[in-house]
Amino acid sequence: MQIVSQLLPFVFLIAIMYFVIIRPQQNEAKAKKAMLEALKKGDKVVTNGGFIVVVHKVEEKFLSVKINDDTITKITKDSIAKKYEDEA
Repeated sequence: MQIVSQLLPFVFLIAIMYFVIIRPQQNEAKAKKAMLEALKKGDKVVTNGGFIVVVHKVEEKFLSVKINDDTITKITKDSIAKKYEDEA
């Protein structure tokens, strides 16, 4: 019985860490994966470098993106931070 009373605070700490740290990160990762899978031609996205680009072509691991009217480049899907939503 004494062992259980000594381990109980550690069990509570682990449970709190799970619900405060681990679970939100898992939900965020699922949401980002779903967003990446739903990308299509014409979507505006923000890269990790801060560029707002337009998706030109979706490939398995890469995206061809249009930076301006003349420049199309290829980036990895991991370098996408979020989908850009116009605030207008």
